[in-house]
Amino acid sequence: MNSRPRRVPTELAALALGVQEVTIRQWARRGKITRYGTARRALYDLDELTELARTTTPTPSATVSAPPPATPAVSASGTPASGVPVPHN
Repeated sequence: MNSRPRRVPTELAALALGVQEVTIRQWARRGKITRYGTARRALYDLDELTELARTTTPTPSATVSAPPPATPAVSASGTPASGVPVPHN
């Protein structure tokens, strides 16, 4: 097994965790993950990212559901509220 650390740039770290790059940068600033590299090029350890992904569960508020489809208002005669008759097949 290779004991050499595998480090990836911010873009790939974000892709690996399914988050935006800004999230990776915020986590690094907050100490949630370790930032390696130089001042101009950030790198993140794949093993650390894998562990974070394994232990982090999404919060219910992060889940966005689509609204139900709109149903047009129809009068008792079958004519939509817009006044345009709907053809019946």
